[in-house]
Amino acid sequence: MEGKGVKALIVILILLIIGAGAILAYKITKDKENISNNENQTQENTTNILTAEVENKQVQIYKGTDRPIAVMIDNHNGAWPQAGLNQAYMVYEIIVEGGETRLMALFKGVDLDKIGPVRSARHYFLDYAMENDAIYVHFGESPQAGSDITRYSIHEIDGIAEDGVTFWRVKDKYAPHNAVTSTEKLLQSAKNKNYRTTSNAESVLNYVTEDVKLEEGQNAETIVIPHSDLQTVRYEYDSENKVYTRYARNQEQVDWDTDEPITTKNIIITFCDNYTLNDSENKGRQGLYNIGEFDGYYITNGKAIKIKCTKNARDEQTVYTDLNGNEIKVNDGNTWVHICPKNADVEITGNEDQEEVNSASNTSNNL
Repeated sequence: MEGKGVKALIVILILLIIGAGAILAYKITKDKENISNNENQTQENTTNILTAEVENKQVQIYKGTDRPIAVMIDNHNGAWPQAGLNQAYMVYEIIVEGGETRLMALFKGVDLDKIGPVRSARHYFLDYAMENDAIYVHFGESPQAGSDITRYSIHEIDGIAEDGVTFWRVKDKYAPHNAVTSTEKLLQSAKNKNYRTTSNAESVLNYVTEDVKLEEGQNAETIVIPHSDLQTVRYEYDSENKVYTRYARNQEQVDWDTDEPITTKNIIITFCDNYTLNDSENKGRQGLYNIGEFDGYYITNGKAIKIKCTKNARDEQTVYTDLNGNEIKVNDGNTWVHICPKNADVEITGNEDQEEVNSASNTSNNL
């Protein structure tokens, strides 16, 4: 009997040991699972954080697959103030007849209730609409523009030919300075015409997310750009907000509806000459010698550098490089591109050293 009792005790001890081992093994397994789950959760959280950081560092001014829309904006002083310019990712300013300039504002992925006043097409603006893969919007056209729109199969929306819905005239300005439109109306018109409304084209400018400071550039707090005897543009640097405020003919430019100042992060100047067309209408319409390599400036964050501006064909993108041939890096923000004559006396002045640059002499001698 005693032997049987000892055997039973041994069996009980063995079972207890096995049970304790099973419990310990289960606990170890669960602990490992918890550790693994925590590691996976930590890794997932880290991945999400890194993904968010990458998304935050994506270029914001030119993103998405919305096709750009290029709108011709009236720049006669009777058209001031204009609507939508602060929401454009690029604005081109180029001479037209009579010493006036006209603007072409490019919009991508924005929703605007009013853009304008919209004005008629000029043929050389098409070059910059094409290089941005943009739908071209205008209200009327010169004969040269009409011919080139057909020649290059431009996707256009012309206010003269529209149904009275896409464009409308406002009462607080006088014709011809009072035709306006909206992005919603333009997109609906584009769809009605079976135009492509998406684009995978790369931006003309080499935007970067890091802050471009142009450390080796000259000080540039005040920039004066005379397009003609009539139209002189001035920019004043706002160091707090790191943008330039725009003035034209000594008048601060503001938004039509909000009265907010018109500002820009980047300024590009290209020196290439315009000329008067020899046509039967004798209205003084202009042409532009814009194919080739031209001198210029890139200005941002209170600094300016000299650049080269190269456009090899009307439907090819302009390439902007520094004097060493490297494509310039452009700050993630809106850009005004000024195309003005080679002899324009552009002044770039820094508040600290009051350095003044005359482009007519310095550009030709030093670039």
